[in-house]
Amino acid sequence: MLKKLLITTLAAASVLGAGVVKMDLNAKYGANNFHTKGAEKYAELVKKYTNGEVQITVHAGSSLVKGNPLKAVKDGTVAMTDMFIPFTSGGGKVFGISALPFIAKSYDDAYRLYQISKPTYEKVFAKWNQKLLYAVSWPPSGLYTKKPIASLADFKGLKTRTYDKNSAKFINMAGGSAVALPWGEVYSALRTGMVNSVVTSSASGKDGKFWEVLSHFTKINYAYPLQAVTINLDYWKGLSKAQQEAMLKAAAEIEKAQWQASKDEDATALKALADHGMKIAEASPELKKQLEGIAEKMLAEYLQDADDSIKKIFEEYRK
Repeated sequence: MLKKLLITTLAAASVLGAGVVKMDLNAKYGANNFHTKGAEKYAELVKKYTNGEVQITVHAGSSLVKGNPLKAVKDGTVAMTDMFIPFTSGGGKVFGISALPFIAKSYDDAYRLYQISKPTYEKVFAKWNQKLLYAVSWPPSGLYTKKPIASLADFKGLKTRTYDKNSAKFINMAGGSAVALPWGEVYSALRTGMVNSVVTSSASGKDGKFWEVLSHFTKINYAYPLQAVTINLDYWKGLSKAQQEAMLKAAAEIEKAQWQASKDEDATALKALADHGMKIAEASPELKKQLEGIAEKMLAEYLQDADDSIKKIFEEYRK
């Protein structure tokens, strides 16, 4: 309670006293990642729309938060952060929505699912003492391997780094073996043979220089998982209404721009992978059919013990 009071008091004092609110934003990925660049553009817009009254400094590479970003913002350890929603513990089943396999089959699908899910995300973030500012999809997840993947039979022998419970379950059901690893350990694990495949986006494969350790990328379009940016509610409430409105205006603008940036990044990353010799292939009709069968089973299991708010999301999405 004392910590919360202190945070609120400091934020309010900053607004009423010096007239300038300064906040740090923890960015999970490196300075060259398009999500980090988006956060920096967001900070620029906030400064512009508040006439310099709110100034956000972006810190790349998780330099401010090494653990759970949801908890760090809740406790006020950092005022703002971005986070990979499916991999963030504490969000329960809700945070897994965008990472369910083959629910969204395009960026348009992914955006529509996000809009329908947004009120539910906001409720979860509020429980964790924070406000959702904006969220952006990663490029669709594909499968990086050392061999071509044409059917489920080719999953045998795969030791695959996955990014959440859904993707782990998916790989195991397909016949491979899922391995949980922090992103920073993936490259070395591929080098040593601890894993020999990865489920992730074209952008992450480019950033990780996977062409040095793997040779194939199969565009299974597994999912369009979300990256979100949030702010601690005590800091938020310490802002004036005009400052809040300016931050929301900037968030809406950057969200729209970043969804396009995700599409652009996918094209850029795929070209980079190909230019470095990686063989890129579309999923075969046989593989698509087999994987969609697994996805249907997973969704049915996911919804069995889901609450009404989650079930309503999928009812609305499938109309």
